[in-house]
Amino acid sequence: MNELSTKTDSSEITRNSQVTLHFSVALEDGAIIDSNFEGSPATFTMGDGSLLSGFEDVLIGMSVGQENSFLITPEHGFGQHNPSNLQTIKRKQFAPDMALSVGLVVSFADAAKGELPGVISSLNDDEVIVDFNHPLAGKAILFKVQIIEVQVIDVQAPASETKGLEA
Repeated sequence: MNELSTKTDSSEITRNSQVTLHFSVALEDGAIIDSNFEGSPATFTMGDGSLLSGFEDVLIGMSVGQENSFLITPEHGFGQHNPSNLQTIKRKQFAPDMALSVGLVVSFADAAKGELPGVISSLNDDEVIVDFNHPLAGKAILFKVQIIEVQVIDVQAPASETKGLEA
């Protein structure tokens, strides 16, 4: 089924909005992780996967020109740190010439042959502990936003697909 979408200006963010905003993501101590306040604003459509749902949820009801800061808990952000995501790998499974060190990000292949990054959290002569948690797992995040533009995305089936469905 093909869908047509139209955009209309709106004052408040809803689940059917395309949002243009400046944002910053920081740790609770104020250390900035990412920000576009010094550059061009970002545009995304609510629900398109660009933002985690916990970040989208706090935007609902905001309007153009509004600025706010939110504390996103780990449960609504990148999740809690999961001890099951720490894996012990025999050191001999790494290339002999690979210089391993704590904090090194190593790329592994997952079951679907996709890339899965892991961070070496500890190592000794026999084993390497690799942490596959998201680096921000277990951390509360300060999410600051300034809303620049809000448009409603109206998704409709094309007339040719709705023909004959009238009551």
